[in-house]
Amino acid sequence: MTHVLDFRNGSFEFGGKFMVQNQSGYEISVCYITDKKSGDTPWQNQNSLSSTLPALGLQLGLMIFCTHLLVFLLKPLHQQRFTAQILAGILLGPSCLGRSSLSVEVFTFDSNMLLETFANLGITYYMFLVGLEMDLSTVKYLSKKSFSIAIAGILLPIAASAALYQLPKYIWYINDSEKPLAWGFLFWSIPLSVSSFPDLARILADVKLLHTDIGRTALSVAIISDISVWVLLVFAVTIIDKTDAMHMTVLPTIAFILICWFLLRPGIAWMIKKTVKEGGDSSAMHINFILTGVAVCAMITDACGAHSMVGGFMLGVIIPNGELAMKIMEKIEEFVTGIMLPVFFMLAGFRTNLYVLFRGASLKGVRYSVEMLALITIGATSTKILSTFLVSLCFGMSTYDGLALGNLLNTKGVLAVIVLNESRSLKLLDNTTMSIMMFAIVFMTALVGPIFSIAHKTTRRVRKYNQRTIQRSNQNSELRILTCIHSVRNVSGIINILEVSNASKKSPVTVFAVHLVELTGAASAMLIVHDSYKTNGNFNHHSRERVESDQIINAFIKYESRNEAVSVHPLTAVSPYNTMHQDICNLAEDKHIAMILVPFHKEATADGRLQGENRSIKEVNQKLLDTAQCSVGILIDRGLGSSSSDSTFQLNSSELSTGLNLAVIFTGGLDDQEALSYGWKMAGTPGISLTVVRFLLSTNDAASVVLVNDEDGDLDNDSWKEFDDEFINEFRFKTMCHQSIKYHEKLVDTGVELIEIMRTMYCDFDFYVVGRGRGVKSLPLAMDAELCDNPELGPIGDLLVSSDFTAHASVLVMQSVAEGLRSESFGHKAKFGQKNWASPILNPHYKASINQ
Repeated sequence: MTHVLDFRNGSFEFGGKFMVQNQSGYEISVCYITDKKSGDTPWQNQNSLSSTLPALGLQLGLMIFCTHLLVFLLKPLHQQRFTAQILAGILLGPSCLGRSSLSVEVFTFDSNMLLETFANLGITYYMFLVGLEMDLSTVKYLSKKSFSIAIAGILLPIAASAALYQLPKYIWYINDSEKPLAWGFLFWSIPLSVSSFPDLARILADVKLLHTDIGRTALSVAIISDISVWVLLVFAVTIIDKTDAMHMTVLPTIAFILICWFLLRPGIAWMIKKTVKEGGDSSAMHINFILTGVAVCAMITDACGAHSMVGGFMLGVIIPNGELAMKIMEKIEEFVTGIMLPVFFMLAGFRTNLYVLFRGASLKGVRYSVEMLALITIGATSTKILSTFLVSLCFGMSTYDGLALGNLLNTKGVLAVIVLNESRSLKLLDNTTMSIMMFAIVFMTALVGPIFSIAHKTTRRVRKYNQRTIQRSNQNSELRILTCIHSVRNVSGIINILEVSNASKKSPVTVFAVHLVELTGAASAMLIVHDSYKTNGNFNHHSRERVESDQIINAFIKYESRNEAVSVHPLTAVSPYNTMHQDICNLAEDKHIAMILVPFHKEATADGRLQGENRSIKEVNQKLLDTAQCSVGILIDRGLGSSSSDSTFQLNSSELSTGLNLAVIFTGGLDDQEALSYGWKMAGTPGISLTVVRFLLSTNDAASVVLVNDEDGDLDNDSWKEFDDEFINEFRFKTMCHQSIKYHEKLVDTGVELIEIMRTMYCDFDFYVVGRGRGVKSLPLAMDAELCDNPELGPIGDLLVSSDFTAHASVLVMQSVAEGLRSESFGHKAKFGQKNWASPILNPHYKASINQ
């Protein structure tokens, strides 16, 4: 039976369960009659929705469905999940579907109590996760610039928002009883000035700026903002809720915090240490004990007069970093953020009634209300941007970066909604101001993604990148290398390559060691922020990726400590595999990288054979080869430094006492020149012997030579031959006095001859450096890359990794700047006829070894 009631005035008893009162016509007060109980089960009721469990399941299903639908629809507009969650709550609330008869049947009055309990429990556990992830010690590692921007970005917007707080009083308020309360300005101002670093990290990840300077600055400022507001919120709620008996609330709450910090924290640490010492593992009992403790701590703080989330937050803060915290995150994070938080957003939507902003207004009045909403929103937005922009200029940031940073810091998140809900529960904001604030934070956040994406793309189109390669780098200047690590198995081989890169005071090596982690839908946004700040402080995240990242970082730090000329900057890039190459390329551009070093997508077995293809890594490598504006090196690691000919060789020390036999195979083209440039630099390392083998056609028939991959079409075959000859002659002249460097030329007619020479004469090297093979190729030597097992390695690289006679050796395949991205003056094209070195012919004792 359907009950239709007019709640405009009066009070009614409904179903013997609650009393409904409505005096304002827009806010409904429901008083539950506790002594009225129903013994019917869901199977006995004619309407199953009158039972608690079916109703809760349907309500959750509707909220989750609407959220996922809006996420899908808003994705082309660069909107975050937070925006979709808020809009889903508003859609189901009184602003839209909540005014229909269907909503009365689904979202009944008696279900609100259960929803609020479930939502408060969700916020308590969410705050527990926030505390679990938060490392307060990291604040001391943040820069002065970040602190200054954060303070200006909080104080000035709060002052401006406090002034705007009086505006609704003269526009929308009708009755004197609805005037804003004294503390309302604080809870009005905080949501408009706070920045959410989890949601901000998602936006930066989408536009591939997470690991750039502006991205790191934005996240630093957001961290300070979030920590400040969390602390302010916890104590403000405690004080305001019990103003008349403040000491009865504050003192027990402080006592609880002190007990947690000085008694409970050491106790949990002792329990974990004892478990590890006994060789045990964090069991389900430990996890259940902690999760039960969240509810107990929440109950204690609620009994003290504070909010229940204070207890959950405090327990999360005192749990030490480690395996237990990692397992807790893995157990409950997805459930809390995917099931419990949507209920919280749904209730926030129920408390938002945009209809009250336009009640009884004419068309002119509606337009006036819209203008006032725009004034409040634009005023808060512009104040944040302006304050951030001015402080940024004081620290030498560009105009574009300052404005972009201000726009990014307008990102709102769960914290802003928590502040609004608490202010509504404390009756510091009424229905109208609550609706205005929800509109403002949704609108402000919705603008960030599209504006920044458009501005960033426009800027990138007009900005030219100074392409860098090892060949173009000065031998006595800094060499910047970006290494990509997918797992700890990649670490030893890449560090061994860096060990022989001839770092010195005249030519230091700067390494950006990037641990690549796949970003999935269930991943925590805080993982991105904390991992990306490993170099600035000990930001910790409790997950498998965090543990592996620590192992990788420690290995690179040890490598740095062994060589004073090496500087290592470790960080972790969290991104989906399909766009991971964009993060790498943007980081390479931002850091002026000369070479990106990546591992091969197959791993070597004990006998040197390759197995276990990882298609995701293969796609990342291929996209890097296609788009990178610097050199790319693919490493096939077979235990560099340990070969069949010298099994005692180790690269664990910076002094290579036993020697490393290095070979560069040169057939021509930009890629081979880049490979020789890197091998040339390696040859300066003590203990390295370099042999350069150049294969040439024994015939001078021009018809047997073809030009490939010359997109400019400005060089003929003779010019490309001169191009290679000039580079080789320069190398021969500058290295003719180096006893550890040898140069051989081999004349061949067919690819079969090349393979046979490699098998018989050049099969005993520890390490091969070859080009990918683009540029000039000769027909007899050109083994079709399409027929290769590994076309991304090129013909020579594929030969070396597929042949039995080189199964013991590691191989590095080099590619110069990607095709179609080379600048007009790239390489030596503009240097023909401008030799600044003497010919090797002037030295009669310098002869190349030529075998026919």
